[in-house]
Amino acid sequence: MKKSIKFFTLALIAATLAFSSCGTKKSHDTLRMTMCSEPDSFFPWKSASAETAAVTDNIFEGLLKYDGNGSLYPALAESYSVSDDSLTYTFKLRKGVKFHNGTEFTSADCVYTYKNLAGLDGLTTRSDNMQIVKSVSAPDDYTFVIELKKTSGAFLLLVATSPILLHDYNDNETVPVGTGPYKFVSYSLHEKIVFERNDDYYDKERAGKIKNIEILIMTDENSTISALQSGQIDVAQMISGTNAKMLKKNFKIISHPQNMVQILGMNNSYPPLSDLNVRKAITCAIDKTEIINGVFDGFATELYSNFSPILGDCYNDKLAGIFSYNIEKAKEYMSKSAYKNGFDMTITVPANYQPHVDTAQIIVNMLKPLGINCTIVPVEWTTWLDKVYSKAEYQTTVIAFAGKIDPAEVLRRYCSDYKRNFVKYSNPEYDKNFAVAESEIDLKKRADYFKKCQEILTMDCPAVFICDPGRNIITQKNVAGYTPYPVNFYDFSTLYFVD
Repeated sequence: MKKSIKFFTLALIAATLAFSSCGTKKSHDTLRMTMCSEPDSFFPWKSASAETAAVTDNIFEGLLKYDGNGSLYPALAESYSVSDDSLTYTFKLRKGVKFHNGTEFTSADCVYTYKNLAGLDGLTTRSDNMQIVKSVSAPDDYTFVIELKKTSGAFLLLVATSPILLHDYNDNETVPVGTGPYKFVSYSLHEKIVFERNDDYYDKERAGKIKNIEILIMTDENSTISALQSGQIDVAQMISGTNAKMLKKNFKIISHPQNMVQILGMNNSYPPLSDLNVRKAITCAIDKTEIINGVFDGFATELYSNFSPILGDCYNDKLAGIFSYNIEKAKEYMSKSAYKNGFDMTITVPANYQPHVDTAQIIVNMLKPLGINCTIVPVEWTTWLDKVYSKAEYQTTVIAFAGKIDPAEVLRRYCSDYKRNFVKYSNPEYDKNFAVAESEIDLKKRADYFKKCQEILTMDCPAVFICDPGRNIITQKNVAGYTPYPVNFYDFSTLYFVD
């Protein structure tokens, strides 16, 4: 491959190496892992849940993929070349690859996928990110060409996160079929998702080691811990710092940054949250350190904009202290607003994510000195996706944005024309800087524009940017190979049992 793009930290790499402990690989048939929410859709173009993608990415894959260090490597494409003007990408496809139903993979599948993603030939656009694509073509069964409307500094990252779908298959909603190292077997509502190893997987070095993977749907952390202690499960996801410490003696603990942004999202179209002084007041009234210590047991990184420092050179490290915790300053901003006497406000929270519920409870007390009376509204995850994420029918919410490898995908969420901009934020200056950053090929200039975007968000306070929470994974002592990624991905293929 010509290019390798790395965004991960040495600490995260070290965590991967430390946990990939030596041991004799043991022939166990089934590994059981937890998931704290129901899958919203197995169809990649319909799913909005990062938790769902974390498991379905074992089924589907793109022309390129990235490893735990954030480096790109060949997947369905063996190689690629880029034209001198950086507008045309030519991919040489891997031969002999078959989808899980036995159909051979060809360039026709790439054409189908990218035409739908980009909304070409009158099709519905499936991905706002792919509107940069001007045309696609297939000179032969194993060559695929993409022409862009404008240059993009990270188009290959989009390629790596865009799964190729079988062009004449219409049942991905219920029986997803991909080319990945694991195949979908079944899904039982409120119970589990079952996968089996793809024994015909083309990349033998990255093939799965365990025959069957069962993902148990467990929305309650106490029940998850009980199942872990009784040996019913092998890997538990999303465990609180307090419980992780309690389990340390008898289990393996893997803790790593998530490249995630927990926010108090504010509906900027809803009065009084449309008032900038109100948003500034709320931001200054929230003690992020108390949330980090009280909810995440100190294992989280305080944030000042919608960006984690994991993304390295694009991170703006000059924003700390601009709206730091200061209750007197918060009252001053409130007095400048049209709502100086306070108001009632709801905080809608997905009930199955306990850290977000706990954060909301702390925020309720923090906003009382401003005369803001908060009521927490716990909802099911599917309801949150529908009412908050899709329809913006809410006032405020506590949620965490899943990490992305491409900074553009992280910051696109606040663009005025982005369909899933559920905080309803709009600033022409932000949109302008984002557009320039997205098309810039020079990495230094690109980073500077992204830093400007972060600064604008900090000053406009469309949300309270709280922290990048650490992720705690708890496993039985005979489980090895868990690999942290710069995005939410449970890589089944690296897992194995040891004696």
